[in-house]
Amino acid sequence: MAAAAAAGPSPGSGPGDSPEGPEGEAPERRRKAHGMLKLYYGLSEGEAAGRPAGPDPLDPTDLNGAHFDPEVYLDKLRRECPLAQLMDSETDMVRQIRALDSDMQTLVYENYNKFISATDTIRKMKNDFRKMEDEMDRLATNMAVITDFSARISATLQDRHERITKLAGGHRRVGPAVGLSWGSGANVTLRPPGVHALLRKLQFLFELPSRLTKCVELGAYGQAVRYQGRAQAVLQQYQHLPSFRAIQDDCQVITARLAQQLRQRFREGGSGAPEQAECVELLLALGEPAEELCEEFLAHARGRLEEELRSLEAELGPSPPAPDVLEFTDHGGSGFVGGLCQVAAAYQELFAAQGPAGAERLAAFARELGSRYFALVERRLAQEQGGGDNSLLVRALDRFHRRLRAPGALLAAAGLTEAATEIVERVARERLGHHLQGLRAAFLGCLTDVRQALAAPRVAGKEGPGLAELLANVASSILSHIKASLAAVHLFTAKEVSFSNKPYFRGEFCSQGVREGLIVGFIRSMCQTAQSFCDSPGEKGGATPPALLLLLSRLCLDYETATISYILTLTDEQFLVQDQFPVTPVSTLCAEARETARRLLTHYVKVQGLVISQMLRKSVETRDWLSTLEPRNVRAVMKRVVEDTTAIDVQVGLLYEEGVRKAQSSDSSKRTFSVYSSSRQQGRYAPSYTPSAPMDTNLLSNIQKLFSERIDVFSPVEFNKVSVLTGIIKISLKTLLECVRLRTFGRFGLQQVQVDCHFLQLYLWRFVADEELVHLLLDEVVASAALRCPDPVPMEPSVVEVICERG
Repeated sequence: MAAAAAAGPSPGSGPGDSPEGPEGEAPERRRKAHGMLKLYYGLSEGEAAGRPAGPDPLDPTDLNGAHFDPEVYLDKLRRECPLAQLMDSETDMVRQIRALDSDMQTLVYENYNKFISATDTIRKMKNDFRKMEDEMDRLATNMAVITDFSARISATLQDRHERITKLAGGHRRVGPAVGLSWGSGANVTLRPPGVHALLRKLQFLFELPSRLTKCVELGAYGQAVRYQGRAQAVLQQYQHLPSFRAIQDDCQVITARLAQQLRQRFREGGSGAPEQAECVELLLALGEPAEELCEEFLAHARGRLEEELRSLEAELGPSPPAPDVLEFTDHGGSGFVGGLCQVAAAYQELFAAQGPAGAERLAAFARELGSRYFALVERRLAQEQGGGDNSLLVRALDRFHRRLRAPGALLAAAGLTEAATEIVERVARERLGHHLQGLRAAFLGCLTDVRQALAAPRVAGKEGPGLAELLANVASSILSHIKASLAAVHLFTAKEVSFSNKPYFRGEFCSQGVREGLIVGFIRSMCQTAQSFCDSPGEKGGATPPALLLLLSRLCLDYETATISYILTLTDEQFLVQDQFPVTPVSTLCAEARETARRLLTHYVKVQGLVISQMLRKSVETRDWLSTLEPRNVRAVMKRVVEDTTAIDVQVGLLYEEGVRKAQSSDSSKRTFSVYSSSRQQGRYAPSYTPSAPMDTNLLSNIQKLFSERIDVFSPVEFNKVSVLTGIIKISLKTLLECVRLRTFGRFGLQQVQVDCHFLQLYLWRFVADEELVHLLLDEVVASAALRCPDPVPMEPSVVEVICERG
């Protein structure tokens, strides 16, 4: 209740009550309590009152201040506030007083039970402490009595205690057996044992034969060997004593039987490598010869490992299907490799005393069995060379290489890690060769598809895909195959693969294997395959569609301009090809591709020129030019020549640019399809065609050739349409000229040649780079026919033009 009184004013107090008298001491106590709280929390008076630090703390009108004066506060309110505000202040103050009174009552009611409980607890504690003090006094009295009794007993038994201590393990040397010591050897203790310890050890010696017999019967061979090892040194030291000699003889008989059972268990080989290693360890502890045990240990290990090898070989037997390559490597790794690791670890632990000779024996053992295991692994890996996906193969090689790390570290002299790495490298090289063959097969497949697409319209009579579309399909197909091959072989250099950090896969595999062997090898193989269509024109070239030659030429040209550089850049970026290995420059490959494109285009010109030449040759050789009728039309073969030339022009235009032509002459501009004017024809042919000409026609022809430009029929072909058509037309017209030189013509035969040549001139001039070339060749054809005509009477130019226009 005192705390409640100190918490605030009483319910009946008001702001007008005087602080004087006994009741005035309560506000003073509250102010002191508030001051102590402010000191405890480190607050100023203003902060403690919850007001800003601005107002004066000594203000007597501050309700929350320490110097509040009710009279001054009331005087101030009466002076400054009107009646309504005074009534509101009174109402508010009454409300606050009631609220404080209610809070105080609630606080008192809530803590009343706690106050009662605390009072009861304090009363009980007083009673309990009185009882505890009494008990502590009695305990102290009892402890004093016990201490007195203990001191008297110790004094009485002091002499006997010293004697017992000496007997159990004191400092006095007693008996002839004071030199007995225990452990694995004849160690000497720091102080002589007591009589009791000696008696315990002697008891163990006398019980040793029975203990060994019981251990052998129960199969606790390890415990029996430990018993024998503990007592062996003592029995050998005191074997001159009859009692100890009898114990030693009995132990030797039991030990011989134990060694026989261990050898039998070891030779049966039914247990695993840890159990057999334990048998060998126990036999070595029993003193069996290490050399013989070493040979037997390796012989038994060989039997188990050969069984694993036979199991792997059975999986590769003639009856398919063979197990998954990843499953096969897991089986070999957990079976053979794991067993080899156990054998090597146990051998090195058991026979470490054998020295270099023992290590070499183990290395030869591992090398022999390891070579057989590697042969089986290579046989299984060889079965995977037909697949195109390398992910499973690389995972299998990674596990195979990882499994051999442990035996490789244990048996460094056996070279298992090096042999495994060689197998992985050999498989990687074989995979590169397989992918190269795959790219070649894909390229040949694309060529087969192009052949079928080119032949399909002729067979079925329908329109097929254009050359540009076929070229795009072939280029995209080959590029996709190249990218797929790079992605497949890139698995060998992935960071998570254990063998990717080997020098071969960081250097030679990337530069010589992937870049040179796969990519450069395929590009050169592609060029050689394309050139093979040009090597034997009589056989392969004759059967090759000319459109295929044109397409391959454009493909090689595209490779020279952009594709080769792109592919090699992609390869260098993916495989980080290093410069210390010699690589083929991009310029060299581009030059080879350009040369291949040039040869293909030249061969295309020859093939197409040969086709047209064959038509012209047959048309000249199969006709009787002496008895031919007067020409009324252009021969059909000439129309076919123009049609084929137009088709070739369209075909070449699908893949190559137009090219550059010389400016057309004024003759060709006057008439669209005629370059011969009447005056030009008369001036050119009149002296030759007149039978009464006094001048020798052969001499005139030879003089004319001296002043004409020499025509190179097989000149180099440029990569444009005009150059290709020019080469084809030169070959065709040169063939016509040579065929004409072998025939004899009548008057109408000469006129027919004149009409045919004029028809060719009307249409062929627009396909060549220089129309003068067509003029000269056709002039030579007509001149040669006139020279071989007994009655050279040319047809009127106007009639020739009418016939050609009508044809």
